[in-house]
Amino acid sequence: MTSAQTGTEPLNEFPRMSQTQPDTPPMNQSDITRISGEVQAASEPFRRLQREIHEVIVGQDQLLNRMIVGILANGHLLIEGVPGLAKTLAVSSLANGIDTSFQRLQFTPDLLPADVIGTLIYRQDTGEFVVNKGPVFANIVLADEINRAPAKVQSALLEAMQEHQVTIGKETHPLPQPFLVLATQNPLEQEGTYPLPEAQVDRFLMKVIVDYPTREEEHQILKRMSSTAPRKAISAVMAPEDILNARRLVDAIYVDDKIERYIVDLVYATREPGTIDRNLTSLVEYGGSPRASLALALCAKANAFLDGRGYVVPQDVKDLALDVLRHRVATTYEAEAEEKTSEDIVKTILDNVRVP
Repeated sequence: MTSAQTGTEPLNEFPRMSQTQPDTPPMNQSDITRISGEVQAASEPFRRLQREIHEVIVGQDQLLNRMIVGILANGHLLIEGVPGLAKTLAVSSLANGIDTSFQRLQFTPDLLPADVIGTLIYRQDTGEFVVNKGPVFANIVLADEINRAPAKVQSALLEAMQEHQVTIGKETHPLPQPFLVLATQNPLEQEGTYPLPEAQVDRFLMKVIVDYPTREEEHQILKRMSSTAPRKAISAVMAPEDILNARRLVDAIYVDDKIERYIVDLVYATREPGTIDRNLTSLVEYGGSPRASLALALCAKANAFLDGRGYVVPQDVKDLALDVLRHRVATTYEAEAEEKTSEDIVKTILDNVRVP
């Protein structure tokens, strides 16, 4: 008996949303061609920035791509990997390639919230309290080993990351634009690490996993870095205004209604994984929120921008989906017992949701 006869959806096909008219009319071909031309010209400095960083960093193509996608999509990145994989060097190189302010915060168990956002200081000569702004007041902030500080300190970044502002005392202070937090963390099984609160993890646009280099890449690292001489300085190839202008173009990139529905299907499948595979039902505690859909759409548009296109293709979504969703899918104890991770679940969803 077929699924049509039984009145049930086939298990290997994700149920489609009801067909409705899009809120905005689709672009015509001439508009897309015009935007593609503008994108092609505006994206060249970002590709040049990637090449500049590669003068220092060997390999790590995915990490460098995701950092620039994060800048374009106005979102923060969580970068995870064991010590010694050049996570900090990659972030500082990115900051050097942009003529902007940069601050590094080394998270330690004795760090206080005031060490991150700042505090009020009493001036004895005037008898007034004045604001002493913390290192978070910079365009690019490197939160190094963020999971080595207690949750109270980690949470001090929440308002800054979400609202792009900081409240000190009774005053609220806007942060400079663009504002980007790039946080590195060690794997949780390492000694002296604290798990990040779920609310803070969801604030990160993407979670990028950094792995060991290949043999050939490590050989190149030895040739390039095995010296006591100072490392080569990266030249700044753009200003903050270039990033803000590029973001306006990213917003204008065309996303077809079918691709928007594909994004929604992927995120919805993280909440209702049984519609994809019955075996996933007991493995997922909760899935991605609408913030995940927005993040995936923005990242896909930023990826199209870097490729010099004025429109998004399904591959843009597939390329970024794992980094956007891996930290937004919570697994159950059954998943741990079966040694299934959130990555395994997201990969299964990507393999089974129909691509437009």
